[in-house]
Amino acid sequence: QAELVESGGGLAQTGGSLRLSCTRPGGTFTVYSLAWFRQSPGKEREFVAAISRSGGETKYAESVKGRFTISRDNAKNTVSLQMDSLKPEDTAVYFCSADRASIDSIITRPNQNDFWGQGTQVTVSS
Repeated sequence: QAELVESGGGLAQTGGSLRLSCTRPGGTFTVYSLAWFRQSPGKEREFVAAISRSGGETKYAESVKGRFTISRDNAKNTVSLQMDSLKPEDTAVYFCSADRASIDSIITRPNQNDFWGQGTQVTVSS
């Protein structure tokens, strides 16, 4: 059973937008750094965006910088990924992840992250 639950994936056209959300049913996000990763068929999982516990620091992959925005609402135990100006190469299964360690650690050592979701499919048509 996944500890985190993603939602909001679907089909979008090139240049369109989607908003992904992730929650932790029955739990809290407050003490966790949070991140989004994605994986396309035949490719390795890659980092997309991360946010610190307080929300004061964010980091992005170069491929999405300026197009994607990560945010969190600790009161609602939710982390979101606003995806604008979508491209076909953004097509992937998107996963959220949580870890008690720093924002740098959640990015560089994802296999050690505490929790993962099952993923949500994002498909961008050309």
